[in-house]
Amino acid sequence: MIAAKNLKQLSKVYERALVLEKGGAGDEAAELYRKCLELDPDDHCGASVRLASLGLGDPPDKAPDSYVAMLFDQHAEAFDDILTGDLGYAVPMQLAEVLAADEGSHFSRMLDLGCGTGLSGMTLGHLCDHATGVDLSEKMIDLADERACYDELFVNEAVHFLEEWKKSAVPEHRPFDLIVATDVLPYVGALEPLFAGAAANANPGACFAFSSETLPDEAFAGHPWRVTPNQRFAHHRNYLNKLLQNHGFTRISSFEAITVRMEQGTPIPGWLVVAWRE
Repeated sequence: MIAAKNLKQLSKVYERALVLEKGGAGDEAAELYRKCLELDPDDHCGASVRLASLGLGDPPDKAPDSYVAMLFDQHAEAFDDILTGDLGYAVPMQLAEVLAADEGSHFSRMLDLGCGTGLSGMTLGHLCDHATGVDLSEKMIDLADERACYDELFVNEAVHFLEEWKKSAVPEHRPFDLIVATDVLPYVGALEPLFAGAAANANPGACFAFSSETLPDEAFAGHPWRVTPNQRFAHHRNYLNKLLQNHGFTRISSFEAITVRMEQGTPIPGWLVVAWRE
């Protein structure tokens, strides 16, 4: 927990850095973002991601947990209106259409990683007998609980949850038949731990469905993933395909180019992927 004195100073430094960045003074902003990291090594502000988006710092493997939790806690009450209204986000509904088109798709146990307020639980619940939701934001979990679309809810980081679930000796902690990660990958760069965790907790024949942001090929410059100018993570199609093959999700029934969301009126391109473990 960051001390109150440091928190006040951190807020002032971060706000000044944002002003400089938006004014085009990237180098000056970067110095203040580095100061933020000195004041708060846990990086509640996401300064490391902003440095990477400016091209003035090494990209972290994922957005800091403290930053993600605080970001979504702050926006929890207005989250659905912002996401589905202002940002035009409809990935859970698109995924429901894809799965419904596969005749006979029904799942015993669903795991919704980064479940948020329960949008995927609401749209996919009729396809599942039992649903488990996981999210870093406690306030998001509270709102999902009010919707009563999950049988179990946990406040946890996705990879940590998958690791602990696999090790658990509790009989009820069984593998899943559908693992969903909509709007999770944009906060994760290196996906190896996430895909390994999904595979470790997937039954034979299980489905792994997720969305990811992407960029034009030239923007990746040979890298499998990049931090975008919007401070999220984008993944190359070849990288996603390779991870799916490496972790046994070898039957890909959908790899669709979609608009993941809008950002200041600009469509953000991405992928909607549905793969099956054979």
